[in-house]
Amino acid sequence: MSRYTIYSISSVLLVLAVWSIFTYTNMVDSLFLPTPGDIVQALKQEIEEGIFFKDVGTSFYRISVGFLISTIFAVPIGMLIATSRAWQAIWEPLIALIRYMPAVAFIPLSILWFGASDIQKFFILFLGVFFQEVIMIADNCKTVNKSLIEVGKTLGFNKREILRHITFKAALPGMMDTFRTTWGWAWTYLVVAELVAASSGLGYRIMQAQRYMATDRIILGILIIGLLGLITDMLFSLLYKKMFPWKALEKAKG
Repeated sequence: MSRYTIYSISSVLLVLAVWSIFTYTNMVDSLFLPTPGDIVQALKQEIEEGIFFKDVGTSFYRISVGFLISTIFAVPIGMLIATSRAWQAIWEPLIALIRYMPAVAFIPLSILWFGASDIQKFFILFLGVFFQEVIMIADNCKTVNKSLIEVGKTLGFNKREILRHITFKAALPGMMDTFRTTWGWAWTYLVVAELVAASSGLGYRIMQAQRYMATDRIILGILIIGLLGLITDMLFSLLYKKMFPWKALEKAKG
């Protein structure tokens, strides 16, 4: 175990220790901040009620589909913006306009258009992720070494082949970092969408708990979202190291 792993574990244990001191000694009322034991008890209750894994599965399904839809559109559009002035002229004003509109403000309209269905959640996720993702992917492509593109031209590649075989492959490590970042944002938008219009999911469960002042279940929901985010972030990191070991080595060297 490296010293950095020890630092990471120590920081988590320190937070847990401070939390325990404040709650088990009644320095803070349990209504405002339950003990760690209360959270574990709330977890057991939700598992026994059969809602815990259902909520986790529902939220994970929604964020996966919403993120996938955003990414399927964002990758080609971002690449074209980075390599074509015509595409840049078409998309940049639209993206610059819409990306400053808060996705949360579209929730009333999204409910009117799509009801409380999963499509409404995908729509909010798309609004929250797509436009930022396009800009970041375009930036990833703009950092591709020009000499690589010149080599492609020398070898007789046409524009489509250069885009597919050189630009995409050279920008892919940066895109993976973009996916890792935007996946985290997607969780925020999903929970907001589920707080307002849903009958299942982690965001819905937090809202239900708020109505009954069940702070233990609120904190449980928040912790589970954080834990799922941490797990997926670690998976992205592991995938990055597997796919681009030379890049991971460069990062490690600083």
